[in-house]
Amino acid sequence: MNILFMMDRRANAGSIQAVASYVRAGDELGHTIAVYGQPDPKYLGIRWSTEFDSFDHVVFVCEFGIGWMSALRMSRILTQVPRKKRAVLDADGMYNPVVCVDMYDRNHADEHNRARWVAHCDAVADKIFQPTLEPLNAAVLPLPFYGYDPTLRLELGARPKSFDIVHLGHNWWRWREVSGRVLPAIERIRPKLDGVCFVGLWWDMVPAGAREQNLEMAFEFDMDRFRRLGIDVKPAVPFTEVVSAMSEGRVNIMTQRPLFRRLKLLTAKYFEIFCADTIPLVMLEPAHAESIYGPAGRELALHGNISDKLLDVIQNPLRYRQIVEAVRIHLVDCHSYHRRLQQLVDALRS
Repeated sequence: MNILFMMDRRANAGSIQAVASYVRAGDELGHTIAVYGQPDPKYLGIRWSTEFDSFDHVVFVCEFGIGWMSALRMSRILTQVPRKKRAVLDADGMYNPVVCVDMYDRNHADEHNRARWVAHCDAVADKIFQPTLEPLNAAVLPLPFYGYDPTLRLELGARPKSFDIVHLGHNWWRWREVSGRVLPAIERIRPKLDGVCFVGLWWDMVPAGAREQNLEMAFEFDMDRFRRLGIDVKPAVPFTEVVSAMSEGRVNIMTQRPLFRRLKLLTAKYFEIFCADTIPLVMLEPAHAESIYGPAGRELALHGNISDKLLDVIQNPLRYRQIVEAVRIHLVDCHSYHRRLQQLVDALRS
C-alpha cells in the first residue's frame, strides 16, 4: 500500500519521528510511505511527494490544531483523492465532546470550537483515528499509531552522563504536575543529585500570542524555582537528536499533559524514551504502564513516593537496566513499527 501523510511538520515537536519510522518499516515490508511536501534536509529519513495520484490513501496527522490545513491546496486534495481514501489521525483527542480536566487542561475552549473542529474533520476524511485503545467517541476508530523503533536503540550504560535526571518534553499543560509532584520530589533529594536538566520549549518563556488566545495557563513556569533547585534548561532538540539528548541522563522522567492521560492517548515519547541509554520513569498509573510495557512496566511507573523511587533507581542502576531490557523485549514483540504499519494498513482497508 502507498500512504501519504500530511502534517504540520516540525523538526522538534510532534509526530515526525514516528513518520520517519513508518517510512523505514514500509521500505522493509514493501509499502511506500511518504510525507506531503518538497524535500527538506532537516528531516532525515523522510520520503517526500506532492503527487496525490501515486498514493492509495492520504492520512492527515492533526496535532497543534488544524490551521495548517488552510495553507494546503485543499481543493486539489478533495478533488483528486476520494473521501473514502482519506483519513484523519486525531493525535490530540479533539474529535470528542469538550473535555476539561480539573478546570485546567482541555481539548476545546468551548462547544463552538469543538463543533468547528469536528465539522472540518468530517468534511476532510472518511475515517477518524485516535492513538488510543479506548476512544471516548464511538465514531472514532482506535489506532495505537506510535510504536517502538529498535533501530534507534542505544546500549544501556554505554554513554557518560551529564545529569542524574533529565526531563525532555515541551511545557504545554505540564506545569501543574511538574510543580506539584516532580519539583517537590527533586527538592527533597537535591543534595544527593549530581544534576537535573529540562529540555524543550517554553520552560523559560511564554510564546507570543498565548495571552491573546487565553492560553497563558498552558505555559506556566517559574524560572526562580528552577534556579533555586539548580535545574538547567536547554532548548528543544530536533527529532534526530531526541534519543541522544535523553541519554545524557541516568534517569529520564516522562510526564504527560492531563488531557492525554484522561483519554489514554499514546504519544511518540512513550516509546522513544525506551530507545535511549537511560532508565525511564513514566508518570502513569502502574496498571496503565503494565498495559503498554508489560509486567516489568509497573516497576518503572513513577507513582507514590517519587523521591524514594528516584534515589533507588540512581543507586541501583544494574537492577533497573534489567527491567528496562525486559520492557524493550516486550516493545519489540508488541509495539514495533512493523506491527503498527500493518495495523494502519488494515484500518485503512476496513
